Amino acid sequence: MLNINFVPDDYVQNTESRRTNLLCLLLLVLVMAGLVGSFAIIKVRQRACAAEETMVGEKMAAIQKAITQFEQLQVKRKEMMKNALTTAELLEPVPRSVLLASLTNNLPSGASLSKLRLIQKQSKTPPPPSPAPGAKPATPEPAASPEKLIETHIDIEGVAPSDLQVASYIESLGRSTLLQNVALVESTEQSIDDTKFRRFKLTAMLRKEVQLTKEDIDEIRSKAQDTVWRF
Repeated sequence: MLNINFVPDDYVQNTESRRTNLLCLLLLVLVMAGLVGSFAIIKVRQRACAAEETMVGEKMAAIQKAITQFEQLQVKRKEMMKNALTTAELLEPVPRSVLLASLTNNLPSGASLSKLRLIQKQSKTPPPPSPAPGAKPATPEPAASPEKLIETHIDIEGVAPSDLQVASYIESLGRSTLLQNVALVESTEQSIDDTKFRRFKLTAMLRKEVQLTKEDIDEIRSKAQDTVWRF
């Protein structure tokens, strides 16, 4: 039996053409959707990378700022330590161990120290003298730093066999390069087991602008060791 097709060939071709065009259009839409999606993903990743880069930059800036502040603190700390050492040298130009050694070296035979006290005071600078009538006023001298106006007063207490040793001790201290204004405050007689001795109190001042070399300090300390060994 013969099959007879009543559909025109043009209609069949148009239908197949429409299907092909629709399929191509669908593929084009899918490809464009894929491209748009990829572009959107790339943009999101770029923004995320930019945000992360900004955050890393901010952290690096904060770390750099912290390092700079730390370096500044270290510089200030070194300056403060230097100033503290300078002030300490000005306030105590002679080490106390050297001063004690010098006081011990000058002790006469049979005498010993029982108490020593150092007192630092602010010296009172006298006002400048007023110029005579008609005279030109003198050029004012620059004010001394507060550290150089510090006076070190020394209270010395000890015992000696007699007033002769006390007087000899005062004379020796008066010739010392470290002390000045050595004065006797009190000298009383006391006795223990029928042995009489003199308990004395002296005052003195540490000389200003004292400059001791290492050789001077070593010599004073070596003499002090010899004195202690004799005792």
